[in-house]
Amino acid sequence: MKIDLTIRQVTFGPKFHWFGYYDKYQFDVTGRYALGMEVDFEHRPPNQYDELNLGVVDLEDGDKWMEIGSTIAWCWQQGCMLQWRPGFQNQIVWNDREDNEFVSRILDFHSGKVTTVPNAIYTLTPDGMAGISTDFRRIQDMRPGYGYSGIADPNEHSLAPDNVGLSYIDLKTGKSDLIVSVAEVASLPYPHGDISGAKHYFNHLLVSPDGSRTIFLHRWRFGSGAFHTRMMTVG
Repeated sequence: MKIDLTIRQVTFGPKFHWFGYYDKYQFDVTGRYALGMEVDFEHRPPNQYDELNLGVVDLEDGDKWMEIGSTIAWCWQQGCMLQWRPGFQNQIVWNDREDNEFVSRILDFHSGKVTTVPNAIYTLTPDGMAGISTDFRRIQDMRPGYGYSGIADPNEHSLAPDNVGLSYIDLKTGKSDLIVSVAEVASLPYPHGDISGAKHYFNHLLVSPDGSRTIFLHRWRFGSGAFHTRMMTVG
């Protein structure tokens, strides 16, 4: 099989474009459409009012940019978790903020219909029927630039809250079920010392290819000290 290695620019100024995150489906199943994000500034953190434009590049029609939506729940590192929904040929998913809650949007690219799920997602199951998530408010509190601005962490003063953690989001019903809490994972033995006095959170979630397990990072720090990390799995 001959591989075409032609390199070309597909987005153009004056605004700035990128895609995040690295483990998300940027191309649709046909390979014709590529997702992208667009802003008119760089070199500063986004605040709660900064809007991110979302679009699709048509790689077979002059790399035309087609705007599909916007969001006020995003960061430079991970964008808004924009991605094509696996198992659904024409659906696109991203996170947003509405009525002081983080939510996710599901767009039918052909019809233009948008459905709102009352929970933000971090990663999707391989069949696209569910999302796995954690608390973006706590991520932003613990590691600004990886979570989303606009909503304070209600557990800011809790070292290891028992009401947030890893959650399963049914994308059909919008129902959210807590799989494992931050408190549960923080209480697991750590062979290198006592971590009960540290502040804990989760980040970097990913579902296994068969959908049976989720892997994530358990992170903690003491005061303003350095972060510590261990990899965890549940399933």
